[in-house]
Formats: sequence, C-alpha cells, structure tokens
Amino acid sequence: MLADKEMLERRKYKRLQVQNDAIAVLRPIVDKRGPIIDISRGGLAFRYITAKNSPDRSSKLDILLSDLSFCLGSLPIRTVCDFEVTSELAFGHTKTRRCSVQFRELTQEQMSRLDHFIENHSAEA
Repeated sequence: MLADKEMLERRKYKRLQVQNDAIAVLRPIVDKRGPIIDISRGGLAFRYITAKNSPDRSSKLDILLSDLSFCLGSLPIRTVCDFEVTSELAFGHTKTRRCSVQFRELTQEQMSRLDHFIENHSAEA
C-alpha cells in the first residue's frame, strides 16, 4: 500500500476518470489497445487483452473515442509499468493487462488537444 501512496505523491498531475468510450492504442503494435482507465496531462493508464507473455515496449500512443469523433495520434510516450491483472473474462491463453504510460515531449498542438480531451471527456473520481 505504501508503494501506491508514494506513486501518487510523485505524480505531477492529478489523474481523472475518463467518462466516455475512450481507447488508447500503442504503436506500432496496434493490437495493443483498450479502454482508458484514467488520464492526466502527464500520462494515462489503460487495460488491454493479449495472448503474449511479456509486454512490448512502444514509443507512440493514439487516443481516440470509439465513435471516432476524436483522435489524437502519435503521442510520444514512455511505458511506466505494464502488468497482468486478474480478469473474470479470461479465455484460454489471453491475459488482461494494465499499462501506464508517461507522455514525453508533446508539441504545443498535441498538448492543446490533450487538454481539450481532458476537459471534455474526464471527471474527478
């Protein structure tokens, strides 16, 4: 529990729950995608299903709404952690994982669009 508390204290920005059907897609491995759990100006966390044993390291991420009314692509990221979570829906060799990423050097336009997304599609828990 202490580790969780320390992690929260190190964050520069408060994480917000995503309200709509927002999806994160890691690139170049587009099969590594799933619903966004929470987001901030500093990064986000999402869940995905995979059959692979070890996580892949990606350097770009796309954020989009499931109805495609919003898409923010090619955000530079660094994977902070990627771990297996228990899932009641696991089938065979598939595993549910939680991936947390930190945004790297965003352009002014990317930051502006990220702010727009956070303002319009998230809320405090």
